[in-house]
Amino acid sequence: MSSFSFQKIGTIHSPWKEKFAVPRQPGLIEDGGGELHLHAPYNQPEAVRGLESFSHLWLLFVFHQTMAGGWRPTVRPPRLGGNARMGVFATRSTFRPNPIGMSLVELTGIRSEKGSVVLELGSLDLVDGTPVVDIKPYLPFAESIPDARAGFAQQAPAATMPVSFSSQAGQQIAAYAQYYPHLARFIAQVLAQDPRPAYRQGEEPDREYAAWVLDFNVRWRVNASGTEVIAVDRR
Repeated sequence: MSSFSFQKIGTIHSPWKEKFAVPRQPGLIEDGGGELHLHAPYNQPEAVRGLESFSHLWLLFVFHQTMAGGWRPTVRPPRLGGNARMGVFATRSTFRPNPIGMSLVELTGIRSEKGSVVLELGSLDLVDGTPVVDIKPYLPFAESIPDARAGFAQQAPAATMPVSFSSQAGQQIAAYAQYYPHLARFIAQVLAQDPRPAYRQGEEPDREYAAWVLDFNVRWRVNASGTEVIAVDRR
């Protein structure tokens, strides 16, 4: 067989409304949790029976926002500064022969509501609306290998970018505190990762950036002293 067809079993609901600013791996942002909503006919409680006894899951999904771009034999991993090229199969680039990704996420709960099944998930690296094609439980005895080598990504990326808030941004965040009590911490964790493309880091000081996260358009600028959040505007 030269081709295969898969059914979408569910859709991700996450804080990340666009690809820009999504953490490069799950678990890097403390408050970046979300949900997986299963679709019929897979949204049956029987289909997830026993899953609650597992703490983590592998999600297999489709890179739906970049799949139209096709694949590339070499790519520029952010961990190498965005300049050195590596073979696509030595990376987790979204531009692959088949636009399939996998993500290891924490399972924090399962609920059934109005005929549907929802998996409550911990920190995600998936854009809102990502189609999921399969779920597999994580098996620590087989899949945790402490002595494994990981080439150019042996350690988690450093989240060392200093983040501050302008007076305007601080006032806006305070106004949303009743509904988003950890909003400032969430934004700071996101921007401490410095989500700019690696090849742009160190260029164009004071350039303004923006990204949609949760229900907010977050705008910031980067200069020699770090990142300053300029404004946090609600949709």
